[in-house]
Amino acid sequence: MLLHRLTHLVSCREASRLLSQREEQRLAAAERIKLALHLRACEACTRFARQLALIREALARYRARS
Repeated sequence: MLLHRLTHLVSCREASRLLSQREEQRLAAAERIKLALHLRACEACTRFARQLALIREALARYRARS
């Protein structure tokens, strides 16, 4: 029960926002902890985080070629 409450301090919508925000700036410690807990419990948001990482890597490779 405690794990469920901790992992749901952040909704999937909020987690998506934090993941996107994390691409541009460092998150506050509390936000990083909440996001990390949420990602441990939410497969969909973990998949979204991986997708963002792949996009970031692809853009970096594209920029390196130009």
